[in-house]
Amino acid sequence: MSSSVGKVVNGGVSFWYADDGLPAPREPLPGDATADVVVVGGGYTGLWTAYYLKKAAPSLRVTVLEQKFCGYGASGRNGGWLYNGIAGRDRYAELHGQEAAVRLQRAMNATVDEVVRVAAAEGIDADVDQGGVLEVAYTPAQLARLKAFHAHELSFGEKDRELYGAKETAERIRVADAVGSTWTPHGARLHPVKLLKGLAAAVEALGVTIHEQTPVTEIRPRQAVTPYGTVRAPYVLRCTEGFTANLKGQKRTWLPMNSSMIATEPLTDGQWAEIGWEGRETLGDMAHAYMYAQRTADGRIALGGRGVPYRFGSRTDNDGRTQQSTIDALYEILVRLFPSLTGVQVSHAWSGVLGVPRDWCATVTLDRSTGLGWAGGYVGSGVATTNLAARTLRDLVRQDSGLAGATELTALPWVGHEVRKWEPEPFRWIGVHGMYATYRTADRRERTTHSAESSRLARIADRVAGRH
Repeated sequence: MSSSVGKVVNGGVSFWYADDGLPAPREPLPGDATADVVVVGGGYTGLWTAYYLKKAAPSLRVTVLEQKFCGYGASGRNGGWLYNGIAGRDRYAELHGQEAAVRLQRAMNATVDEVVRVAAAEGIDADVDQGGVLEVAYTPAQLARLKAFHAHELSFGEKDRELYGAKETAERIRVADAVGSTWTPHGARLHPVKLLKGLAAAVEALGVTIHEQTPVTEIRPRQAVTPYGTVRAPYVLRCTEGFTANLKGQKRTWLPMNSSMIATEPLTDGQWAEIGWEGRETLGDMAHAYMYAQRTADGRIALGGRGVPYRFGSRTDNDGRTQQSTIDALYEILVRLFPSLTGVQVSHAWSGVLGVPRDWCATVTLDRSTGLGWAGGYVGSGVATTNLAARTLRDLVRQDSGLAGATELTALPWVGHEVRKWEPEPFRWIGVHGMYATYRTADRRERTTHSAESSRLARIADRVAGRH
């Protein structure tokens, strides 16, 4: 099924920038410099970290170095899902006990409200709508996974989560063939770039120095090295997520997983009446190769999923340009969910990379012997997790420098977690492409067999991926 109805704006970073405009460029680093803290990466992690450090200690000299412009990476290309999911929670329960993982989950629940609070306090209008997260099932196997997932989330203390049947699901969003869903209030739809731009402006207003067009080529203890000079600081914090592999010595640290999105033209009132979606929930499903979607403030559907999942040698894309086959595949998902939209025009398509550790666990670390810190590996759940990571980095820096003691955040189980590196090429490429081909095959089988059992192929792919 082809989506080439009319002209698609392909790339240009993302639809969010097409909607809100590219930012005016900030000046690159003029030469060697010093700071108290240097943050490498001008996405959500880096900007939130700078924000909270300056709020806690206004006298700190904080410098942010960004290779292109703030929000060029995943922060400006994501699906606008501000929600309470965190990569690796179940693994942390295995390693540190259920109660430690429950504390991590509660911190994530609170983080959704924290982002909304700061956006309001700083006057950032990011099209935030706290409609929660609705995840649907439309095959018997998906329904079995959905019920298990719902029960699992309750075991981590999420008592306000609700389980719906087909009728209640349709009352929220009329997804074709939906047989059930689970909904959590701990989620919101937002416009990623409006949040990013507002946060960058708030950070600069606090006195943080941001240098764009300044790629950091190497991070050393107390040094961030760029072509324009070296910034020296007691603390160097790596906040580079899917672009981490570009740094010297980091090629196998986090795999840059590719995710792609499309946005439709604005739908008519009649089309929305057919679909529902009046609560502006973010929408997901229980497929193995899952999709994610939102109803935008200007009345479009923005929907994403995996296209070409990984490029050989951990390469990243060219300004978000997306293959036609990926656009067609996402369009096929759109009209499978909403058959009444068959023929609707796709106006924008784009892609971006997210950071995936070998064990799929997000982490925050500060090495007290070198002053090097990092946060990331969000595996696609970064819109909220970046905020918790930033507040945790703030507390770790303040603890190490003697400005404060240990906090609830520094005691969370993801702090200091170590993970082995990804395999060298070509094994990395073969493994990732094989994994997602297997997931897609598993989804197709489940749709055709109507079995309530999850495909064994998906379990094999999970083991290969290191997800379980």
